[in-house]
Amino acid sequence: MNLNNLLESGNNITVSVSLVDLKEFAAVLIDNTKKELELVVISDKAETYPSPKRVCEILDVDLSTLWRWNKRGYLCSSEVGGKRRYKMSEVKAILNGGGIRK
Repeated sequence: MNLNNLLESGNNITVSVSLVDLKEFAAVLIDNTKKELELVVISDKAETYPSPKRVCEILDVDLSTLWRWNKRGYLCSSEVGGKRRYKMSEVKAILNGGGIRK
């Protein structure tokens, strides 16, 4: 039985661990953490195009504000499949510092 199995069992036990087992356990933890972080990075880099309603929810603004920002060039919409959409990367730029640099 390895350390992962012991942890998953939920039993409260005292364990004596060899250095080899401890090193293997650390490697498994590092590998699992690396895989989780890679998924987060990949999902953050993938461009999405939320609807105006969703952008309003994210930025906590009214639809009229989005319309005004579009007219001023602050946050411009795009037509995707005949519907108005916004680049999530531009929405995040506003959230992270207040503007889009072009």
